[in-house]
Amino acid sequence: MKYKLEGKTFQSIENMVNGEVSSDTFFHYHQSGELITADYSGGKIVQGHLLGKMLDNGDLTFSYHHLNTDGELMFGKCTSSLEVLPDGRLKYIEQWQWLTGDRSQGTSQIVEINSKDY
Repeated sequence: MKYKLEGKTFQSIENMVNGEVSSDTFFHYHQSGELITADYSGGKIVQGHLLGKMLDNGDLTFSYHHLNTDGELMFGKCTSSLEVLPDGRLKYIEQWQWLTGDRSQGTSQIVEINSKDY
């Protein structure tokens, strides 16, 4: 794997109104080979987890679930396209769909942040 997510933290920088992630949401990634997991929380998200895999080009495919501040358990799926920023940080452009609730779709973006910024 050319790209490593182990120990990296990402912050949401863009989402649609039908999404629940916001700039107050932080994702903490772990990786073992192609297997990726993350814990996330903040904003409307009490606690969430994702499980998926990294493709050879660095893109991700995963499912996610979280408990929101309204007490709802939400599930979804996502594919994320990798972009490497000029300063070397990683950014993912995400195409997601709810598998609960209204089953709507959307796009969002997350960007790697330095641990000292979090």
